[in-house]
Amino acid sequence: MLIPTLLTLIGFSQSAWPSFRGLDASGVAAGQKVPVSWNVESGESIAWKSAIPGLAHSSPIVWGGKVYVTTAVSSQGRAYLKHGLYGSGDAADDHSIQKWRLLCLSLADGTVLWDTLVTEGEPIDKRHIKATYANSTPSTDGEHVVALFGSEGLYCVSASGKVLWKKDLGRMNMGAYDAPTYEWGPASSPIIYDDMVIVQVDTQEKDFLIACHLRTGETKWKTARDELPSWGTPTVVTNGKSAQIVTNGSNHILGYDLTGNELWRLGGSSQITAPTPVFNEELIIVASGRRPEKPIFAIRPGAKGDLTLPEDSDTSEYIAWRVKGRGPYMPTPLIYGQLLFTLQNQGILDCYDLTTGKEIYRERISHGGGGFSASPVACNEKLYLSGEDGDVFVIQVGKEFQQLNMNQMNEVVMATPAIADNTLLIRGRDHLYAIRTPGSD
Repeated sequence: MLIPTLLTLIGFSQSAWPSFRGLDASGVAAGQKVPVSWNVESGESIAWKSAIPGLAHSSPIVWGGKVYVTTAVSSQGRAYLKHGLYGSGDAADDHSIQKWRLLCLSLADGTVLWDTLVTEGEPIDKRHIKATYANSTPSTDGEHVVALFGSEGLYCVSASGKVLWKKDLGRMNMGAYDAPTYEWGPASSPIIYDDMVIVQVDTQEKDFLIACHLRTGETKWKTARDELPSWGTPTVVTNGKSAQIVTNGSNHILGYDLTGNELWRLGGSSQITAPTPVFNEELIIVASGRRPEKPIFAIRPGAKGDLTLPEDSDTSEYIAWRVKGRGPYMPTPLIYGQLLFTLQNQGILDCYDLTTGKEIYRERISHGGGGFSASPVACNEKLYLSGEDGDVFVIQVGKEFQQLNMNQMNEVVMATPAIADNTLLIRGRDHLYAIRTPGSD
């Protein structure tokens, strides 16, 4: 018996994209069709283009014809950002007063319906030169929009733009596990399930998973964790007899029940974890990409206890398979039917048989040199891979690699796109683009 998600329970259309990676964090928009080709300069298939102030890597989310985006606007003007493939751990020299804002736009034409100043002040923490002060994607149930701004707090805003409550989750000092003085900034996003806002907080100091009441912000439960800093978003997995929360972490991948009690743990991850867990009816996929481990795990539902595998084995009762040395560093994997796709920062796209973990193909995407941080999204049997240089690749879903097109956005793209109402929403450094076939709205 499968447990339906909140959106299924209320019968809402899958055209909504309510949180990071959309419904169930899958990255897949079922029943949607968006263009394979478009042209920013000529306007071909560009429904609208709206300037977004400030700097943020948070993704757009969609509900009921409204698009929500967060941003952090520096008092010193255009904020510094260095994209591309490099290994520097430097923090940005940006301690200016920031205005953290939540904007609501019309999905139909990009009109800004409201623009709420959520909070402002000097940032408590630093950010990586490749990051922003608004990395976390908001989440919505149509009535509330929840936004996390790291050490500045967790906020709930009404669908009309009124700040309803704020919750201080403490300082989120994030950086390299082996270099505590680095400050990279958080990126894990809040999610909404039933009446709970669930947030994963893994820092240099205190670590915990917390569930807050959606309407009041009051703590429903809080579970301590023993982790290294991590950047993945928790996922409510609904492929078993009861829903569970799965978190990616360096010490352990962990499964919890909906009251915060630990169900199982799995060791063997990388010491830096960023991808979000994904699942289908049969398996939970969790990956991380720092060497030497770089694992991909396929976990069966119903697990209990310690699932950690010995080094000489890649399967067990609850581990369908493990692949070492192939996990993605930043982008979250994507399941499409019985295929699993993973994208490396440097542009290697892997396709696996989801059931067995067997490699089907491995191809290098010919990007512009900046690599990939955004996660793949998909609809209508097509993958959309957004490169940091602004080149968006369209790949046919199937057992043979086939690139259908490459579309240039003409600005840096770090945020994962959203798909809703036959519209592909791509957030560049300075603009939000709505891409759809003319006449499809």
